[in-house]
Amino acid sequence: MPALLDDVHIAFAPMFNLRTGGVVAVEALARPPHGGARELLRTAADTGQLTPTDYGLVVLALECAAEHQLMLPLHVNLLAISAARAHVALGPVIEMLRATGRRPADVVIELNPPFASVRRKALLRGIDLLREVGFRVALDGVGDSDLPLTLLTSPDIEIVKLDRAIISDVLTNPRDKATIEAIGQLCVRTNTQLIADGVRSTEQLAALHALGVGTAQGEALHPARRRPAVRATITPPPSSETLPPEPATPAERRVGPSVTELMHPATTLPLSATAEEVRAALAAAPLVNSVVLLDDAERPMSTIDRNRFLLAVTGPYGHALHANRSASRLGDQPRVIPIGASVFDVLEVLGGSDLVRTNDDVVVLDAAHRCLGVVRVADLVRAVTDSKIEQAAALNPLTRLPGSESIARDVGRRITSGEVFAVGWLDIDSFKAVNDEFGFAVGDDLIRQIGACLADIGKQTPSVRVGHVGGDDFLFVAGLDDVMRLGTRLMDGRWTAEGEAVTVSLAMLVCVSGSVSGYHEVSQLLAPLKHQAKSISGSSWVVGRPGTTHIDVLRRGNPVSTRGRHVGAAG
Repeated sequence: MPALLDDVHIAFAPMFNLRTGGVVAVEALARPPHGGARELLRTAADTGQLTPTDYGLVVLALECAAEHQLMLPLHVNLLAISAARAHVALGPVIEMLRATGRRPADVVIELNPPFASVRRKALLRGIDLLREVGFRVALDGVGDSDLPLTLLTSPDIEIVKLDRAIISDVLTNPRDKATIEAIGQLCVRTNTQLIADGVRSTEQLAALHALGVGTAQGEALHPARRRPAVRATITPPPSSETLPPEPATPAERRVGPSVTELMHPATTLPLSATAEEVRAALAAAPLVNSVVLLDDAERPMSTIDRNRFLLAVTGPYGHALHANRSASRLGDQPRVIPIGASVFDVLEVLGGSDLVRTNDDVVVLDAAHRCLGVVRVADLVRAVTDSKIEQAAALNPLTRLPGSESIARDVGRRITSGEVFAVGWLDIDSFKAVNDEFGFAVGDDLIRQIGACLADIGKQTPSVRVGHVGGDDFLFVAGLDDVMRLGTRLMDGRWTAEGEAVTVSLAMLVCVSGSVSGYHEVSQLLAPLKHQAKSISGSSWVVGRPGTTHIDVLRRGNPVSTRGRHVGAAG
């Protein structure tokens, strides 16, 4: 090991799951006697020792983690330029893994900038080698580095870590907030874990949680210490008013958090482990519910539930019968769920299980069916409850339709994916006159009529998102193929108050890829269209497009009256 590392020690910074409040991993941070890790590496570069020093820090981190018997996933840092030289420098790391008995899959290599000075092909070869060995690969410094977007979307990247520079202004800088939100949407669509580094306040933590960040670390949560704080906990931030970005395809639109947001590190042993080895693993980790037994390809073959296992080995003659025999005899077939699934998918897995296994952990698998972690039933129940509460709070009490936040998320998703779509704003003409003529209860019934129609359309057409934004105003988002059918149904509907016909106005904005920047711009462009529709007597339907003042009138109805009063007139 290079002489530069003689007096370097390692501190461990815990990473917290923002839904469960528990530690899910730790980052190993180099602490030189003078200056920081960057200064150490700069000195190493000046003396021609950068690559061995960088990999030497990884070896030192693995050694220190073993001394503390640290079983949680370990994050270690590596410069991108060092990763590009993995084929000549990775040997000592692999030797330390063997010496300490740690699986490569439990180690996350965080690639650090700069990236621009590294030859792209060499870096990709280095990442491929790291993945072949079994390491997980993360990108560090995202949001404040020279990271190429093509690397950010690489399937080899499993974790993205936001730089503290972009986090520091999340409460005051709308551009930083929008950037984090966009990165969060990307991570949702690629099943990539998003981590925030350098959280300094509970206010920052709540804002990041609202933007979809599921894991965080920083001085405000727990400082880095030489002894890993594996049992530290934080109070999870309150549930946000907005849910994380929704998946990209209609088939994936399952409301609720992804299992990755609830995932705990799995306590694993090889399939050949004895019952005594499982007992020792459970004794060393009293908060662990289960042990997962893996085959040589790190696929789960059996799960050992703590309670049932201890009942078997602590009963009469239990130790004599089981201690030196295969632990798999006391295990069960693993209950598994793929990464990217929602908590409601996990409920379906639980629904088909034996009642005895109701509280068993569920194993999360990657695309190669390897064990990534486990989800605990208690966390699952809490997440489902929180999700239902959030959904209920967002629903309009009169129509039970979601509000504008649901529409805003859907608009943002369609813009990001480059879809052609339309946003419609439906309004009841002279609604105040209806209330004044017949009373507010009749007005409520009229709103329920239209809300029920929109809800029915949403159920029949998965690509349509509908919302009730307050009063007599309704919004919907639809793909271009569904626009004409949806608008025609609304225009042809017979809307009545006490048996008397009422008219409606529909303003629609058709958006092609790149024509609008976000939900706020859409709402601004819809306002004059709605004004135009309201100026037409009777039920009306107008269509506009961003970038032009031309408006098409697709429907111009005749005014209807109610008891001598023009209830359907513009207003």
